Amino acid sequence: QVQLVESGGGSVQAGGSLRLSCVVSGYTYRRNWMAWFRQAPGKEREGVAAISIGGGIGGGSTYYADSVKGRFTISQDSAKNTVYLQMNSLKPADTAMYYCAADLPYGIWVLKRDYYYWGQGIQVTVSS
Repeated sequence: QVQLVESGGGSVQAGGSLRLSCVVSGYTYRRNWMAWFRQAPGKEREGVAAISIGGGIGGGSTYYADSVKGRFTISQDSAKNTVYLQMNSLKPADTAMYYCAADLPYGIWVLKRDYYYWGQGIQVTVSS
């Protein structure tokens, strides 16, 4: 059974930083992409950042939503089956529940919500 467990959320003041972690256990069939999404109250879940898994050609490729480019960095540690989201220069608008996702159907844009596996989510609150 595949499990994704997020950690590292919390409350921070504007301009501060947090690092989210997502540990994947169990076997994921495609093992192609992992991503972070977020959902604020009353809003749809949106893709924040995605990374291609593993080495080889294209491995480690990253994509970001325009709203977080230059502030957030997604990375992976394959040996630990962990994906990270380093969030700097946080803004109140970044306040949301953050979700880790894994395994993307082929041909789907990496920041769409069509991932097969999801974590439970972790809260990030940024105060002004």
